[in-house]
Formats: sequence, C-alpha cells, structure tokens
Amino acid sequence: MRIFIAGGTGFVGEHVSRELLRQGHQLRLLVHRRGAPPEGVEQVEGDVTRPEGFGQAVAGCDAVMNLVGIIREFPGRGVTFERLHVQATANMLAVAKQAGIRRYVQMSALGTRPNAVSSYHRTKFRAEELVRNSGLDWTILRPSLIFGPKDAFVGMLARQMRLAPVAPVIGSGAYRLQPIHADDVARCFALALEMPATIGQCYELCGNDRLRYVDLLDAVAAALGKPAPFKPRLPLGLMKLAIPALQGIPQFPITMDQLQMLVEENICDGRWKQTFGFEPKGFKEGIGEYLTT
Repeated sequence: MRIFIAGGTGFVGEHVSRELLRQGHQLRLLVHRRGAPPEGVEQVEGDVTRPEGFGQAVAGCDAVMNLVGIIREFPGRGVTFERLHVQATANMLAVAKQAGIRRYVQMSALGTRPNAVSSYHRTKFRAEELVRNSGLDWTILRPSLIFGPKDAFVGMLARQMRLAPVAPVIGSGAYRLQPIHADDVARCFALALEMPATIGQCYELCGNDRLRYVDLLDAVAAALGKPAPFKPRLPLGLMKLAIPALQGIPQFPITMDQLQMLVEENICDGRWKQTFGFEPKGFKEGIGEYLTT
C-alpha cells in the first residue's frame, strides 16, 4: 500500500513511518524540506495549511494519514491549534477526496471532547468531526501521553533531574496519567490500515500503567539511577494566576492549556487491546530502555 502522510517526520510520525516501512508499505511524506529519505519513502515539499502546494502529490496513493498536531501555540509564528488541528485536517480530507482516496486515518488525542477545558482538546474534537462527516473510510486514534526516544515530556523531566534532584509539582500531584509507548501507537496505526473492522471507529490508546504524576516522577528518577526527587508543591490557584502572565515566553515550560490537561487526568479503559490484539510496553520498562543510554 502507498500511503500519503502529513506529520510523518515528527516524534510520533517517525515511529509510525518506521513501522509502516517494516510492514512493507511505501510512503509519500509531506515535508518542509527534502532530505535523504530511506528506501521506500518519497518526499513532497509542502505545507499542510496550503493544500494547493501538495494536493496533486496525493494522487496514486491508497490511503492518507494525518499525524499533524502541536501541543503549544505560538500565534506570532502562525502556529495555532486552529490552523494545525482544524484547518490542516480539512485540507487533508479535501486532497484525499480530490485524489479519489477513500482510506483515511487521523491522529487525535485522549481527552478530546466538545466541552473540553483546553483549546487543544476542543480543536482536536472539531477536527474529528470533520473526519466523521467526510464520507471517507476513516479511523481515528486517540493516544494518551506518548513516551519514547526523543519524546518531549519525559525527556524534559529527565533533563531537569539530571541537573538537580528536584521536580516541582503543581497542586496535589495525585492526578493520573496512563502513558503509551510510541512504538505501540505506531503499531496501532499500521494495524488499523489493514483492518476493515476499524473503519468508522475511534479508539482511545493508553498503556497498562496508571500512574499518579508524583509516581511518574519517581519512575523517571529511578530510570536515571537516581533517588526520588524532592517535590516542592506549587499551589494550583497561584499557578493559574501566574501562568497566563508568563506563558508568552517561549522558554516558559507550561501554558494554561497544558496545565488544564495535566490536572484533569489522562486515562482510558484499554479496550483498544481487544481490537488490535497486543499488550503495550510498560512505562518503567520503556523509559528504562532510552533514559539509561
């Protein structure tokens, strides 16, 4: 199968592309700049927000996959949830229809819903609605917090702990997360393409380990061979006042949107395993494989 992918060179996209190649597929990746692609990969220069620049390159493919997403906005650079979640999805659906391609797979996010507290999740839901109403043979996957080599979140925590055995915690730290390894997410995307039963379905993807945030911090420290870090508490109410004033600074580590997503929890029931038929990698095992190297 030849698959056109937007977002195929990002953190998740690299894992998905690698798995698809391993399964024998051919890939056509939308990229900002051409590089030296591996065997089985074509590159098409373009911008997902400007379909006129890449629409014709979708022709001849058997499926379209949208892995584009951002976790933080930079409006001054045109990097917004509206453009890269909603408009990008509309563009990908349009070029798929124009090329006569029926199979379409979309990456969303766990927690996506119409009444979500975060703009991130609300725009993800609007993108999902475009997919659901497209008339294509669609599948939507909603991963939880994704970890793996080169990830942003666990990697940031590890860098902090390598510098000092301190990990500030906003609020109680009892809110839970259920991380899933990027390789397991990639495997689900590859399997979904081959399984007609996934057409018209939306799957929430999460690992087996439900961890309180404070326990997740301890697990990262242990993977680094360090003792549990000191966890000074930052009052939630105070942070809700401080973050809006500071989040415009690119180096500031968290936005209000991210805070709202963190404290509301990010867990699922794991029913996806009944469809895809495998057990995900454990969090401690998974981070141990790349934080110790």
